[in-house]
Amino acid sequence: MEISPTLVLTVLTVGISLYAWSNEALLDSWILSPYRVKRNHDYYRFITSGFLHADFGHLLFNMLAFYSFSRIVETVFFAVFGPTAGLLYFLLLYLGGIILSDIPTYLRHRDDPDYRSLGASGGVASVVFSAILFNPTAGIRIFPIPIPIPGFIFGFLYLAYSYYMGRRRGDNINHDAHFYGALYGIVLTIILIPKIGPLFWERIRDFIN
Repeated sequence: MEISPTLVLTVLTVGISLYAWSNEALLDSWILSPYRVKRNHDYYRFITSGFLHADFGHLLFNMLAFYSFSRIVETVFFAVFGPTAGLLYFLLLYLGGIILSDIPTYLRHRDDPDYRSLGASGGVASVVFSAILFNPTAGIRIFPIPIPIPGFIFGFLYLAYSYYMGRRRGDNINHDAHFYGALYGIVLTIILIPKIGPLFWERIRDFIN
């Protein structure tokens, strides 16, 4: 029986996050600290920070979003590329999204000794937007809106909001990770499956008409 990478990554992230809440040393050594990355060359923090979360709400939101959207991506990748290459590309999408989305954060805060960041949001955003490319008209429910929003409209609003909040810097959420993770997911998916671009626009056109 094949083991789903979605399930493995979800279990690992939940387990490590829960353990880190009671192990301050692990949390401190794995969290993304741009200041320490620059001075100590702790580049592993770009990926280990993606398996840590601030609290239960943060963890639950990310893992629910990841699990909800990753299954369609996993299914398509395995069908198009086969089990081995499909798995590698899926990991490249998710783990690559975590790493790449943290690079702008690193560049912005590498001289700030007090800044720290954690969470899988960049990788989750990569998977969510890859899934939207595959099924752009599927409805996405957002509390408190009572009706589902088509995926491509949600994607546009999500990118605009993340970009605006990232420039504003008015809260403690790393909106840049959301924005760049989403862009990475779009670009990588189109590179891997070029025909998905025209199909994406065709489905939107059919939905509008």
